[in-house]
Amino acid sequence: MPDISRSDFLAPILLSLKVSVFSSIIVFLLGLYVAWIMTKKRIRFKSLLETVFLLPLVLPPTVVGFILLVILGRKSWVGQTVERLFDTSIIFTWWAAILAAVVVSFPLVYQSLKTGLASIERELEDSARSLGASEWQVLIYISIPLAWRSLIAAYVLGFARGLGEFGATLMVAGNIPNKTQTIPTAIYFAVDAGKLTLAGWWTGATILISFLLLFVTNSLKAKH
Repeated sequence: MPDISRSDFLAPILLSLKVSVFSSIIVFLLGLYVAWIMTKKRIRFKSLLETVFLLPLVLPPTVVGFILLVILGRKSWVGQTVERLFDTSIIFTWWAAILAAVVVSFPLVYQSLKTGLASIERELEDSARSLGASEWQVLIYISIPLAWRSLIAAYVLGFARGLGEFGATLMVAGNIPNKTQTIPTAIYFAVDAGKLTLAGWWTGATILISFLLLFVTNSLKAKH
């Protein structure tokens, strides 16, 4: 173990897991709703909207982070509203890290969910509607069970992307030890400080978490 206390070593790992859990749930639910609307409804300017949805996939993470910084900063109406409501700025908090992870991972989650929902035979959903099922019931009892593999893949992608997010997170959350320092930022600054052994331990922890996540996911798929 490197020359660092156990609590200081675990802090970035625990924070990264917390950020990934919250962000993956948020982006999964948001992505599911948007994918459902985009695949099942006739939407005006659909191509334009999808281009906007996928834009974070091709933009540098630092650009995404800068945009979030402008939107959530104290000079914006969003930032000012948040500060009035909660008496604090969202910038340089772990909630900012969650928002960064949500925005950056949304394109991957959305695409996976959209592919899964689009693969469902429309006749099955229409049959349920003809029997009186609401759109909510069609989604819960027909679409989700039939597209569960894509849903699992989407959630895993969202979790993994949140776990590995660096650029946007650094811009809006910073690198405050025991407060906003995630594993990627901890590794970066450890390497910058020449603490290669410490960076190696955090890298190993990231690989282990990712391996366990993929192993559990593949095991669940194999059982069905």
